Amino acid sequence: MPMNENVIITCALTGAGDTVGRSPHVPVTPEQIAASAVEAAEAGAAVVHIHVRDPETGAPSRERRLYREVVERIKETGTDVVINLTAGMGGDLVLDPDQPLEKGALDGTDLVGGLDRLPHVEDLLPDICTLDCGSLNFGDQLYISTTEMLRKGARRIQELGVKPELEIFDTGQLWFAKQLLDEGLLDQPTLFQLCMGIPWGAPADPGVLQSMVNFLPQGAQWASFALGRMQMPWVAQSILLGGNVRVGLEDNLYLSRGVKATNGQLVERAVQITESLGASVASPDEARTRLGLKK
Repeated sequence: MPMNENVIITCALTGAGDTVGRSPHVPVTPEQIAASAVEAAEAGAAVVHIHVRDPETGAPSRERRLYREVVERIKETGTDVVINLTAGMGGDLVLDPDQPLEKGALDGTDLVGGLDRLPHVEDLLPDICTLDCGSLNFGDQLYISTTEMLRKGARRIQELGVKPELEIFDTGQLWFAKQLLDEGLLDQPTLFQLCMGIPWGAPADPGVLQSMVNFLPQGAQWASFALGRMQMPWVAQSILLGGNVRVGLEDNLYLSRGVKATNGQLVERAVQITESLGASVASPDEARTRLGLKK
């Protein structure tokens, strides 16, 4: 796989993790998230990946009105950037390890069907939305996305004309995503995000990434990221294997040891790494062309 010469940078702005109290730069309110999106775009991100949070508590949210406010605020600035909305919220299941059936779902559970994860996508019709391609031991809880949930979700996203970004946390999920393609539930060019280092999915290991890249379907567009201190090394790793990259405060809070980053600073560092490898940074329009998106 030759090196990628024109790199699409995605910035994952805030995520759903328990990071709000760990850095003052993690955006929480719609105004803050939109401002961070503009900052990232101005720094060189062609795509912004958006979660929303409860403005009062900072907890992750699925509120449609919050997504709408973020997207409207970004568009009001006139900033040219590809909008990528998460559709992964609503898959969390927390169980008692000794009495899972007797005690049922515990606090922290937010589990709904595949179609119930898409109302904000139906409302806003973003350029891209994510599709988490399988269930996973996600830290100490479960992330649930069954094969039938995925079939229904993929079919609805296809009907809406939105590009699904296929979130791959382990090799079996990549296998099933290719099954969705074989069943006609995905359109070409497919878009994959290879998510590395999330406990307990695919480890942030170059050999594992190479094997996953080798298993991608013909003509796929792809990116990869890794968590924490591996975020910036993974920028180079992904480019060298022919892929695009993702950075941002969803996955890493630091610019260097002990130095808290902003989203703009993380994008700037990704731009530096990209250009130091002799590659160029893709504009939003170049990203749209490569990913098969409409202007």
